[in-house]
Amino acid sequence: MDPTGDLLLETPVDGGLTTGAVARLLGVAPTTLRSWDRRYGIGPAAREDGRHRRWTGADIAALRHMCALTSAGLPPAEAARTVLAGTSGAGTPSTGPSRAEESGAGASGAPAASRSARASRAPGPLPVGRARQECRGLARAAVRLDAPALDELLTAVLDRYGLPAAWDEVIMPVLHAVGRKWETAGERYIEVEHLLSWHVSGALRGVTAGRTPTPGAGLALLACVPGETHTLALEALAATLAQQGLPVRMFGAAVPAGALEDAIRRTGPAAVVLWAQSRKTASPALVARLDALEWGVRGARRRPVVCVAGPGWAGRQAPGARHLSGLSDAVDTLATL
Repeated sequence: MDPTGDLLLETPVDGGLTTGAVARLLGVAPTTLRSWDRRYGIGPAAREDGRHRRWTGADIAALRHMCALTSAGLPPAEAARTVLAGTSGAGTPSTGPSRAEESGAGASGAPAASRSARASRAPGPLPVGRARQECRGLARAAVRLDAPALDELLTAVLDRYGLPAAWDEVIMPVLHAVGRKWETAGERYIEVEHLLSWHVSGALRGVTAGRTPTPGAGLALLACVPGETHTLALEALAATLAQQGLPVRMFGAAVPAGALEDAIRRTGPAAVVLWAQSRKTASPALVARLDALEWGVRGARRRPVVCVAGPGWAGRQAPGARHLSGLSDAVDTLATL
């Protein structure tokens, strides 16, 4: 179905789009648009019958500006002041949120936060702490479910910092923040985590699209241990290795032990990396099993270097394995094999 056609169906005869149509156009939750209108005055200039919002081209341009500023890490109140200062007409004074709005109280005297909570179940902000400004922008875009902004921000940080630094200093802090929220708030943040993870995965694949491995370099086989479904850190490692011209085979989540053995025999890797997110899935017995595996003709047998990575291995004894402490350490170690 053509999304443009859907938008046209919601456009009234006299012009302007409904809030739902604008939300789909910009990839922003409708509750966010209503909140910006109510709290900061970033809303439609005209309303049908004095009540229903109808957004014109100029209104949508202001929203795009607002999305860009908040995605870059600017607090919503400051972003709104910037937008209003740039879009107000000559006869209309440019004003930011009122003192009552800044203090969290609306015209009724009730706290704006509580009124917003009654009107919407949209998740609150992600606590990223004293992180880079890009972290705050990425976190806001994730909570807004703003897919276009996520793609734009991820591309920008990967271009600016390079993959290892972007992963360690921007992407991981936001993933950890949404993970903590998911653990405490339950299902309210599942959609945020899933959308963010999907776009991070896509951005990582885009970094290495079309790259050719260096001939003769040792192959690295990457896999999550059986029962483990968290793959993003391995995806970041796979992308970084490929970016440096090192051949890699990424097998993803929950690879059975027998399938791992078969893959090792068929590919003859220089190294095998086993990822475990939790102690429940980290298996020293699997490490020993793979460490004893050999392939090749008699008299020239070879064995892979087994490496373990992820928080699940912390404090676990894995004889015969090398512990990788982070993305940069993993890349340095595998590059020497």
